[in-house]
Amino acid sequence: MNISTKRLLLVPLGPQYLISTHKYASDVDNTKYMVHLPNMDISETKSFLVKVQEEWQKSNPQFYEYAILLDHEHIGAISIYLNKDNSEGELGWIISKKYWGCGFATEAANEIINLAKKELKVNKFIAHCDSENIASYRVMEKLGMELVNKTQGRRNKLSDEDREDLMYALEIK
Repeated sequence: MNISTKRLLLVPLGPQYLISTHKYASDVDNTKYMVHLPNMDISETKSFLVKVQEEWQKSNPQFYEYAILLDHEHIGAISIYLNKDNSEGELGWIISKKYWGCGFATEAANEIINLAKKELKVNKFIAHCDSENIASYRVMEKLGMELVNKTQGRRNKLSDEDREDLMYALEIK
């Protein structure tokens, strides 16, 4: 299921994007605030992409991972992970640092929210980020999400210290 936006094409993420995914998923700057990244070995990225492809083949996937394409170039990914009854979805995104600050995460996330509302009947969206990841929480704010919780104990893969986690939410009425 492909999704077109004004500037982007969102397509199912899978093993065909191994090299381009690993490029941003292994970049230390790109993944500084991420819990599960960076992937230091390409086999980690490959395993993830195989899992994603398997999920896409299910009749009722519990998550959707899209590659974000700009003029046919893979520049990042966006996802929504659903709870058991599909009433709530957790959004996540990553954009290659070359394309930071261009509004691509916001543009892609808006489309995922619209799709999830209409097709999956999701009525609440959440997203998390490290409290120092200003760009990410700005995306959440642009999506109309509100800060609902701050907690300690976030562990980013590259950090040995407990970090502050911000949780944003958007409820559709």
